Amino acid sequence: MVNDIFNTGLTQLDLLTVIMFVIGLVLIVLAIIKKWEPYELLPLGVGIVLTNFPLTAMFVDAVEGFGQPGILFVLYNYGILWTLLPVLIFIGLGAMVDFGPLLADPKLIVLGFAAQVGIFFAFVGSILLGFTTGQAASIAIIGGADGPTTIFLTSRLAPEILGVCAVAAYTYIGMIPFINPPVSKLLTSKKERLIRMKPNRTVHRYERILFPIITSFVVILLIPQAGTIVGCFMFGNLIRESGVVPRLSKAAQNELTNLVTMFLCFAVGASLNSGVIMDLGPIRVLGVFALGIFSVGAGAAVGVLIAKFMNLFLKNKINPLIGAAGVSAVPAAARTAQAMAMEEDPNNHILMYAMAPNVAGVIGSAAVAGVFLGMLF
Repeated sequence: MVNDIFNTGLTQLDLLTVIMFVIGLVLIVLAIIKKWEPYELLPLGVGIVLTNFPLTAMFVDAVEGFGQPGILFVLYNYGILWTLLPVLIFIGLGAMVDFGPLLADPKLIVLGFAAQVGIFFAFVGSILLGFTTGQAASIAIIGGADGPTTIFLTSRLAPEILGVCAVAAYTYIGMIPFINPPVSKLLTSKKERLIRMKPNRTVHRYERILFPIITSFVVILLIPQAGTIVGCFMFGNLIRESGVVPRLSKAAQNELTNLVTMFLCFAVGASLNSGVIMDLGPIRVLGVFALGIFSVGAGAAVGVLIAKFMNLFLKNKINPLIGAAGVSAVPAAARTAQAMAMEEDPNNHILMYAMAPNVAGVIGSAAVAGVFLGMLF
């Protein structure tokens, strides 16, 4: 009886467990107080807190002597390792994305793809710092500022760092307004930031319908390993643009996306326990975050530089601020470009132009994930 009384979670607490509690609570505070990606960071934070409670067996396999697997383990195993939840989220994301700005000015797809170059810089940097190739690819893909793609790729190549990479990815999406402006201002002049772009043409309905179909064929034939996420993403977009299944479109944009996001981030948070940090090492965990910031910043920089290069040959100039929107944090990166343009000229509205490389970046990061899978899986 005495042993039962003293065999509580309090007796099992250690410094690292307390630190994990603090990390989870910080994410919850950022979600509630700062409103940084609250739909993602709130369940992530709760998952981290719950999985680190001692003696609860919420995140253990049955073989460890607890009779049945813990509920968080079941959600993680079947939802994440089987890639069910990351794939489903792409259907919802596709249903929410408007490719109209990209179709109105197709050349801007170059900026979305160019911004993915930062991923390869971070990949090389990760290798040089001693990470395995699978871990390096998972860390590098954070530079796409695309949480679902990061989760999908990491679950295949380096599940041992899934929680760290997912927290980094969603944190950096919230940090885009702090990462992109310094990079963009460093690489542009005031004159360039004042550029007003030519009004977009009207996009025909049939263009919107054909785009996800044609893109699926092109990308999946060229990069088969990206087929799962690109196919689901374009399926979601076709639901939206077809106009014949409004209930499916609404459900994909709302109920499906909300539920899957909640369970996806909750399960990923549950994978980030103190044991994972001990195995990886605190210094290497900090390295993941540092490399993630470098990857995002490098991607934004390349996007801006490519926009400036394109302007050497264009009659109708591009505002290079939209190049930084190529990191696929939709719509955070586009809104950040808009805010920067309006700082220089309150009447210069570039949001719709910035959305073109922004949504192109989603395709680009998915394609890069497919390249990594083809090379390493």
